[in-house]
Amino acid sequence: MDIDLNPEQTKAVETTEGAVLVLSGAGTGKTRVLTSRLAYIISNGLAAPWECLAVTFTNRAATEMGERLSGIIGPAASQVWLGTFHRIGLRILRRHAELLGYTSNFTILGQDDQERLLKQIMEAENIDVKKNPPRAVLEVIQGWKDKGLSVSMVPTNTHEDFLNGKILSLYRTYQDRLKNTNAMDFGDLLLLCLELFKAHKDILEKYQNQFRYILVDEYQDTNVSQYLWLRLLAQKHGNICCVGDDDQSIYSWRGAEIGNILKFDRDFPNAQIIRLESNYRSTEHILGAASGLIRHNEGRLGKDLKVAEGQDGSGDKVSVSGVWDGREEASRLIEQTETEKRSGTPYNEIAVLVRVGFQTREFEEAFISAGIPYQVIGGAKFYDREEIRDAVAYLRVLAQQNDDLALLRIINKPRRGIGDATIQILQQTALNEHISVFSAARLLIREESTVLKTAAKKNLRIFMDMFSRLESYMDADIDASDLAEKVLSESGYLAMWKESNAPEAQGRLENLQELIGVLRENFKSIHAFLEHVSLVSDVDDMSNDDKVSIMTLHAAKGLEFNTVFLPGWEDGIFPHQRALDEGGQRALEEERRLAYVGITRARKKVFISFAANRRVYNQWQNNIPSRFLSELPPEHLTGEGSIVGFKRQRQESFTPSRSIPWSSSSHTQSSGKQQIRKGFRVYHNRFGYGVVLSSEGNRLKIAFEDIGVKTIMADFVEAV
Repeated sequence: MDIDLNPEQTKAVETTEGAVLVLSGAGTGKTRVLTSRLAYIISNGLAAPWECLAVTFTNRAATEMGERLSGIIGPAASQVWLGTFHRIGLRILRRHAELLGYTSNFTILGQDDQERLLKQIMEAENIDVKKNPPRAVLEVIQGWKDKGLSVSMVPTNTHEDFLNGKILSLYRTYQDRLKNTNAMDFGDLLLLCLELFKAHKDILEKYQNQFRYILVDEYQDTNVSQYLWLRLLAQKHGNICCVGDDDQSIYSWRGAEIGNILKFDRDFPNAQIIRLESNYRSTEHILGAASGLIRHNEGRLGKDLKVAEGQDGSGDKVSVSGVWDGREEASRLIEQTETEKRSGTPYNEIAVLVRVGFQTREFEEAFISAGIPYQVIGGAKFYDREEIRDAVAYLRVLAQQNDDLALLRIINKPRRGIGDATIQILQQTALNEHISVFSAARLLIREESTVLKTAAKKNLRIFMDMFSRLESYMDADIDASDLAEKVLSESGYLAMWKESNAPEAQGRLENLQELIGVLRENFKSIHAFLEHVSLVSDVDDMSNDDKVSIMTLHAAKGLEFNTVFLPGWEDGIFPHQRALDEGGQRALEEERRLAYVGITRARKKVFISFAANRRVYNQWQNNIPSRFLSELPPEHLTGEGSIVGFKRQRQESFTPSRSIPWSSSSHTQSSGKQQIRKGFRVYHNRFGYGVVLSSEGNRLKIAFEDIGVKTIMADFVEAV
């Protein structure tokens, strides 16, 4: 057993019998506990290695646990059933596939193959796969599998408004096709395990008898299917130990069910709950800020992180600062990054954690301008994203018609009936005539040309006519942003993503709007913008690993850095607007957990920032400081002005770097102004006239005549 365990960890290791829930806060050593518990059970003869089941969420976690266990108990570690949920499910199904009508060498389909199969099925059913992308349909099907719902278990009236009620039929056909081709997808690896256990009690009993001890990592991230699978396997011996942190449950969008961890003691009567609260990562102020914030969640089991005994808990307070706009926020972040570097912090110990992907663009460009190496983790760099490359390709063709690579990228995107055969003819013509593909297209659409079939010629002419219109806009010397808007609109590219049901469609639209914003703010001409993009793309990668990391908060879970920047803490960005508009209390609490995760990634320093004005999706908006700021305990904060006075009940205002007429207090109106209430007609100098729908403190929800509903600070509007 690990002699370095603290008393809390020791209890978690040695409490072997019955159901145990280990609430392991951020940085409290959960991997050490899991590994030590396995070693303790095996070393003390409580079970043979093959009688232990340890389940993780990632292959990386399984590998790390296996290596640590091997270091303690030697070669016997290889006999433990250790792996991800899917890997263990696969191992079971390989042994018993024949009982379900498969052979043991069944194939596991990846995402692309799943989508292709579903596309074939949909096309056979005469379903428009452009308006209803297979990926979106697959999301629904996988959602059912995550809930442990086979075809026969899905209510017949489910999703009646989607695909004219055909989706359940598609699910049935999809499963039949998988079985006929001796294939499964990842969702089946647990769903079919559940079907196997229900249909063959003897098989279930075999595994129930075998697994005397079950250990589960990241239990807060389990979905319903995983939960049911674990409960079935634990019924015989009841020795199940689940390690997790309800305060870090941030994946409901991919099926995770926080209720699994919250109701653990009800699912397993007489269960023991052990809290790991000694943190080996962060300073006292970081832990105090994070703990104070998360206490505002009602749906939690409760724990408070503290600096572990023997650790140096001293350190800087959490810095919170307000700035005028996003550009100033990026500039200050760069200044602080350079300060951190000069003080001895390597770039690879610095992270910028954002709530939504479009935020990365401003920081990427600031790092490039400052010559600071960076990497985007868990996603493409802004100018490398598919939709941005497509938009830039359209602009490249406008600026330089001989750019064949750009033309061929977008000639049939969105689909406009210009197929591979037509493209081959275009390329061959260009080669034969020693001209560009664009010029070849002009030749082939002439009336006298008979090279192309009638339909292909018509589609190509429509495409070329579109570019003729766009060229006229170029000649009119309109602003680069206006030209880009016309390109995205008239090409049908924007409509393609608006009509798409694909899960990533909204994010792509947001990135395109961000691109328009970049042009509007920084470039008068398309040529200047394209030169900028080419320089960005050609920046030396510098190939060393000493780079600042930029990533979303979701991607940061499980990582840690010396210095963490958390920009964009404004209502509508963080918490996200969807959580505020549609999610209710449950969604808001998940956003708060995400904030908790962000703060606890830091070992030494945290810098939180927010802006008074920000261009979001190509619209300038006045921002309200995130409600989470007022929930941070002021004794752990530092910053400009009266920064520690974020509590809403206080009659204090925060003054960022310039004079901004906002207040973070709960008073409804600054002195001398008429109190604006529900039903008032108001005027905003940017958004025009509107009617107040509701008010909460100093926040007004207003229906504007031209742009729809927005939440605005009362100080920014006048009653009319």
